Amino acid sequence: MSSGLLEDASFNQSPPFGDVDLFTADRPLADAASRLGLDAKGLSACGRDYGSAATLDLGRVANENPPKLRTMDGKGNRLDLVEFHPAYHALMAKSIGHGIHASAHDGTDPKGPLAARAVRLYLATQAESGHLCPITMTHACIGALRAEPGLLKKWLPKIQSRHYDPRPLPWREKKGVTLGMGMTERQGGTDVRANITQAANKGDHVEITGHKWFMSAPMCDAFLVLAQAEGGLTCYLMPRHKPDGSHNGLRFQRLKDKLGNKSNASSEVEFHAAYAERVGAEGAGVRTIIEMVNLTRLDCAIASAGQMRIALSQALHHIRNRSVFQKRLADQPAMRAVAADLALELEAQVALVFRLTHAADCASTDPRDAAYARLLTPAVKFLVCKSTPQVIYESLECLGGNGYTEDLPLARYYREAPLNAIWEGSGNVMALDVLRAAGRHPEAAMDTLSRLVRTASQAFNVAPLAQALERTLKSADAERRVRFVCEGLARIAALAALVDANSPFATLYGETRLGAGHFAQFGTADLGTTEVQLMDRALAA
Repeated sequence: MSSGLLEDASFNQSPPFGDVDLFTADRPLADAASRLGLDAKGLSACGRDYGSAATLDLGRVANENPPKLRTMDGKGNRLDLVEFHPAYHALMAKSIGHGIHASAHDGTDPKGPLAARAVRLYLATQAESGHLCPITMTHACIGALRAEPGLLKKWLPKIQSRHYDPRPLPWREKKGVTLGMGMTERQGGTDVRANITQAANKGDHVEITGHKWFMSAPMCDAFLVLAQAEGGLTCYLMPRHKPDGSHNGLRFQRLKDKLGNKSNASSEVEFHAAYAERVGAEGAGVRTIIEMVNLTRLDCAIASAGQMRIALSQALHHIRNRSVFQKRLADQPAMRAVAADLALELEAQVALVFRLTHAADCASTDPRDAAYARLLTPAVKFLVCKSTPQVIYESLECLGGNGYTEDLPLARYYREAPLNAIWEGSGNVMALDVLRAAGRHPEAAMDTLSRLVRTASQAFNVAPLAQALERTLKSADAERRVRFVCEGLARIAALAALVDANSPFATLYGETRLGAGHFAQFGTADLGTTEVQLMDRALAA
């Protein structure tokens, strides 16, 4: 008998998670797509692709085999190449094939191009996050290149290609290209105006000399970089190769040894008279990259929501398939309280992210949506990205000791979780940007807040909080209290997004997140009889 027990290693173990349609199994996501009139059939196919066991395993393999830098060959000739595992290349090919790098700009989705792409990004993130760094940067760089129409026209056909071509060739010889960005330097970080990298005018181009402290995805075919010109900080496009096909002056010094994001390379690089072409007006570097920055920040929020979703899905799958004390874990009251509370948080944050994405889609034609996107983009990034580590940790804990091992993906998700809160501006930067947006456009900001309050108050009285936010914004102490403003604004917007979605959980969200007696830990809220419904919406049983 004991021998039989030893042989039955799967006894009371949850089966592997995989071969799931990540779109249709996620009711908050599918409902958001339906409200926006998106192509459910196509998105379901995408959900099956990224939810397949084979694709999920590519994520594991790509992170267990991180990239390696080769600066020179055996004879001392410069190579400056980063070698990636085939699993990484397979993920890149898949995401470029789905158009996540360019579909928002090529007419693929005439109804809500940013929103449709956001769904695909959210799904892709659940398979693997690191490879999406160059995907996001390529998407965002298109926005900046619009400041230089001639340059955009030259590069756009290769950017929009659905062929992933990792060969280290001059960009004109390739079937498709990806773009990266290099903004921060060791002495300045977020303060890009402190950059010291110099651009020397050579007529139809410049030669850039200096460095970048973080330049991710160094095998991209070109990079948007900031450098000081005679007229001030300016944006440039720097290809990997010079127009004659020779090696450009990019010399990679090392790859960062990061907490997570292991599949993706992040480099330190020096520029030695590197060829580059100007993007936008000289001295207008920050203004030129602002759309790129906003698109990247939006992607950070979308991807973080996807990271939380896959962690919660893994947890729900496990607790439905494991029993303790003669009950499934999912039927144990304490466990159900935690899982349902996590699901409620995702209900709100998914609704919020896609409300923001819709506003970004409509911003060029609707001043109110433009004001919403301007004020809420940093606030939503702040809330969603900062929620991610806690949601993933709680999901990990649902799996007990197994969740803490490298044999399951929760540990990888947890290491990845802090990144998006840092990328393109950490928490304080986001909060200060909310303050800055409100200061530059006070009437539009107050109108946005008023409309959010009217909507949210249909489910829960947020007027006292809104009044406190207004007082803080107008106070001399606003900068010190700016995180209160940022999270308060985002929470009201999340509640309003649930109301707009006709969610039956809107009042519950208001009571448990904005009401008196709310505690910080998941599982402390009284969700009453809604627990099973919330769990089933998060991952269809």
